[in-house]
Amino acid sequence: MRTDAPRPAVATLESGRLLAAADTERHSRPRFLDNPTVRKWFDRFALFGALYLVQQLLWPAPLGVLVQGSVVGGLTALIAFGVALVYRSNRVINFAQGDLGGAPATLAILLIVGPQWPFFVAMAVAVVAAIALGALVEFALIRRFFRAPRLILTVVTIGLAQILASMELMLPRFFDLTVPPQSFPSPFDFSFTIDPIVFRGNDVIAMLAVPVAIGALLAFFRYTHIGIAVRASAESADRAALLGVPVKRIHTYVWVIATLLATVAMVLRAGIFGLPIGAVLGPGILLRALAAAVIGRMENLPVIFFAAVGLGVIEQAVLWDTGKGLLADPILFVVVIGALLLQRRGQTPRTDEASSWEAAKEVRPVPRELVALPEVRRATRLLKVAGVVAALSLPLWLSESRTSLAAAVVIFGIIGLSLVVLTGWAGQISLGQMAFVGIGAAVGAWVTNVAGLDVVIGVLVAGAAGAAVAVVVGLPALRLRGLFLAVATLAFALATSSYLLNSEFFAWIPTDRIQRGPALDRVSIMSETRFYYFALTGLAVALIAVRGLRNSRTGRALVATRENERAVQAAGVNAARAKLTAFAISGFLAAYAGAFLVHHQQGFLLSSFDPAESLRVFTMVVIGGLGSVPGALLGAAFVLAPGWFLPSDLRFLNYLTSGAGLVLVLMLLPGGLGSVMYAARDRFLRRVARRRGLIVPSLVADLRASDDVPSVAGPMSENREGSTR
Repeated sequence: MRTDAPRPAVATLESGRLLAAADTERHSRPRFLDNPTVRKWFDRFALFGALYLVQQLLWPAPLGVLVQGSVVGGLTALIAFGVALVYRSNRVINFAQGDLGGAPATLAILLIVGPQWPFFVAMAVAVVAAIALGALVEFALIRRFFRAPRLILTVVTIGLAQILASMELMLPRFFDLTVPPQSFPSPFDFSFTIDPIVFRGNDVIAMLAVPVAIGALLAFFRYTHIGIAVRASAESADRAALLGVPVKRIHTYVWVIATLLATVAMVLRAGIFGLPIGAVLGPGILLRALAAAVIGRMENLPVIFFAAVGLGVIEQAVLWDTGKGLLADPILFVVVIGALLLQRRGQTPRTDEASSWEAAKEVRPVPRELVALPEVRRATRLLKVAGVVAALSLPLWLSESRTSLAAAVVIFGIIGLSLVVLTGWAGQISLGQMAFVGIGAAVGAWVTNVAGLDVVIGVLVAGAAGAAVAVVVGLPALRLRGLFLAVATLAFALATSSYLLNSEFFAWIPTDRIQRGPALDRVSIMSETRFYYFALTGLAVALIAVRGLRNSRTGRALVATRENERAVQAAGVNAARAKLTAFAISGFLAAYAGAFLVHHQQGFLLSSFDPAESLRVFTMVVIGGLGSVPGALLGAAFVLAPGWFLPSDLRFLNYLTSGAGLVLVLMLLPGGLGSVMYAARDRFLRRVARRRGLIVPSLVADLRASDDVPSVAGPMSENREGSTR
């Protein structure tokens, strides 16, 4: 009989307390909030009111500035709607959302400025182009990755953004223009003033167009059959397909709508602020839209709208009050983190599960039945020796300048290892890894150039600083996951590159030339060859550490937490500690690489650590294979080497690492370059097993039984036949 059950009197008393508390809460709030619809709209206005209150207390601004911020936020909301729609249908962050509208918007502006077409005629052409572009992108590209892991499709959208940005730069050539126009004259000669801002015709068009576009979108989703089908498919694609909804066709409609929204936003924005051609990705408009979409949990369009308007008001108020637009980036990061952490866990949408962000299959080790065989051991040893010899002999047949580039590839290989630990093994999505690299670079340069300490000490201190900052950034990961954590890290990268590492705000950030002192006070690293070997030694140390981590209990806990956090907690593993450990190790490796990078460049270049570079590093690791250590090194070589090492007549191969080439590589190798290497290894192991007459289940489980199993014979099958007889 249980002895820990509560006594009836105690249970009754506790129940009475709960009922009394609920009754008190119900009577303490206004009765009109009992209506679900009223309470929903109250919460939405409360969000906007909270942002407005923060703005008035910290950065007071006149009414005209607030109205201008509302216009900016409304245009951002249109892009955020597209981000949310694509995520709900494809479960992917669409990094091409801004550029989807940028290409048709560029066409419209060229028609207005070049042949001087009327505004509304050019706008109609842009709408038709947006419909065609959205349908083409979904049908020809996105649909090809319907079954691919979501991280692969995310990188595909990054490649798509590069393709569209190239289109924006090429379109002016068809109009005999060398520089794409950034704006266009207003079709209306009208203006009014809300002190201190003068609003002209293009501002008025935006003020009228945004509410009309939002109203049309809401009416489309509520009253049309296609809109209802889009909502059903976003809620559950499998259930919608069972009910007869053509899910793939609905996805095409979603991409068309997202492209239309982005086009309207970009045309209207160009009339007010200019068209940011090639700058939409990451630090431009997209992060603001992502922040608003995430605050609205990718499903609540009114909340997304109010969040976008609130962020726009705060940004314009900060610019007015301080005169420094760069301060808006760290403020945006704080607002995004605060808004996400204040949301209740139950408000997180069901679509944001870790499984939807699974990067790749876990790399299988060499089967236990084969690892001790002489031919397997010889092949493994031969590959390792060949890799070491190739790395050590590289400076012998490269010039000094090419050797310096090879050292950069080695350093980026260390950065790739940091992402393998954090995202590949622990499953924590980071789109701001170069921020930790930049912190390590700044600290490492200060240690050697200002404090006058040894470069080895500088590298280690930089790694420790990166680990400490990564733990602080990783604290929200205890509540955030998947998309939400990815957006938070991207916001951190923007805040770091524009504020935390800016010498305008922090005087200790190095601005002078970084000297390469001798390592350990005796080994000179002044020449490019010597520094290459210094960086190669750093990579070797990182590889040994990462391999030891993966084989340790901590490494197994990281992978287990990624696979099933609840089961890990039931087994007694502290999941929160495992996540923070992953952030600390990843931050150490990234900052450790940053110290090497700043001494390699012999200068602290802030542009090397902006969010676009973080996305590039993320792309690099996904191409190589996010769960594979050798894949991360292959990805670094694949993305960086063609543009640096190929002769001029073969430089066209550099297109394989960006834009259309990047998409093509992922289409052919969705598992990354590492999958090719491991597939070749598995073929060799199957051949060894067949020759030895061994049955290795892990090698034949992914093949058809008719291919290999009947041909495998050996002692096990003979024993079975003997026992049968």
